[in-house]
Amino acid sequence: MSQHPARPVRRGQQQRGRLNPFQTLAPSRRTRRPRRVAMLSVHTSPLHQPGTGDAGGMNVYIVELSKRLAALGVEVEVFTRATSSDLPPTVELAPGVLVRHVTAGPYEGLVKEELPAQLCAFTHGVLRTEAGLRPGHYDLVHSHYWLSGQVGWLAADRWGVPLVHTMHTMAKVKNAALAEGDTPEPAARVIGETQVVAAADRLIANTDDEAAELALHYDADPHRLAVVHPGVNLEVFRPAGPRDQGRGSPVDEAAVRAGRTAARARLGLPAEATVLLFAGRIQPLKAPDVLLRAVAVLLERDPSLRERLVVPVVGGPSGSGLARPESLHKLAAQLGICDIVRFHPPVGQPALVDWYRAATALVMPSHSESFGLVALEAQACGTPVVAAAVGGLPVAVQDGRTGFLVDGHDPHDWARVLQRFLDHADLGERLGAAAARRAARFGWGASAEATAEVYTEAMARAGGDPGRGASRLRRASAR
Repeated sequence: MSQHPARPVRRGQQQRGRLNPFQTLAPSRRTRRPRRVAMLSVHTSPLHQPGTGDAGGMNVYIVELSKRLAALGVEVEVFTRATSSDLPPTVELAPGVLVRHVTAGPYEGLVKEELPAQLCAFTHGVLRTEAGLRPGHYDLVHSHYWLSGQVGWLAADRWGVPLVHTMHTMAKVKNAALAEGDTPEPAARVIGETQVVAAADRLIANTDDEAAELALHYDADPHRLAVVHPGVNLEVFRPAGPRDQGRGSPVDEAAVRAGRTAARARLGLPAEATVLLFAGRIQPLKAPDVLLRAVAVLLERDPSLRERLVVPVVGGPSGSGLARPESLHKLAAQLGICDIVRFHPPVGQPALVDWYRAATALVMPSHSESFGLVALEAQACGTPVVAAAVGGLPVAVQDGRTGFLVDGHDPHDWARVLQRFLDHADLGERLGAAAARRAARFGWGASAEATAEVYTEAMARAGGDPGRGASRLRRASAR
């Protein structure tokens, strides 16, 4: 959840985790990495502020992965839909990372569910851009989310290059764990995802469980699946700032305590309070209501907690949450906890780091999470996480060591776990120190190296399969 500085590029100016194969991949016929990758992100721009609209963990993923790939010598050009007529055609996000704005449909007012009707226009824009470049400009296409996969399937076939796809979320998985009152993903998305899974030369999953879900629900070929854990920017997300803690210093409870005290002073939070933080998009899928209801249970049991409990909610309405953007505020009023719940708009990285450090614990009651980058960010700052035992969160959070995992979404169950932080004042610091040490294993550099290996393997396989394009079309069309 961060905002990234970028600068426009003049018209005509060109910018030149670890891999866990779900099934062992065959040795490469060649080892050359791609020189340049076309990365597709149709519905959300890497330039947008995470925590608003449809911008979230996927934005962070694309930005951080692209930067690290560029550092490895793999240039990245990200195609995304233009959401304003004022946007320049191209923006340099970082050295070796270019964002291309594609005009597809009206600039404003389109929600994600309306974007399938604009995929033809978006694909035309992508293909037209490539046609104006020298032949072979892109060595590979990496698409993110199913909408981009539909475009990537056609672009990769036209250019004769491999398609690597990352799902991020899956309709069948989300529909199996819907929040009360949330809208199911439509059948058209399920069909579209099935086509993309069949068309992709390689599928990157965030966890082993996600890879298994792709195989189970979408009949993905295990030979085309690889697992690459996302990372966290360890230069930004740290238990304490450079002035408070030297680089490479051991992470201990004292460091966590120092960072928390300083952050609370900057944010105007009570020094001795128990601060239970929610950070992310406000929508039924993320279940911030579960946190509020659990807090109401705590106060019902012990009204005196009102004097030492603070619940910041940092984020904005998104997705299906836009239908009732004030619903969480109204719920806080109905529960009688408006005095301890503090709503704040999405923030950039420096302020977000302060919120993480200031919290006793980050609370993630999500109904579904592909991985949960916010959990890694918080832990890297020395903050334990209380998370739902869904999706990739059990990979990010070690139950009982770096936080707690909760089965289900019963507010009483969540209240019992949160009570531990109220009963044991040093629990957050003890778990937080362990959390920071664990998060240090998830740098984006390792994720980029592993992703580059997937690219290399995809290119090697493609080099030995002259009928790849026709095979891709047959697989996808059969779905």
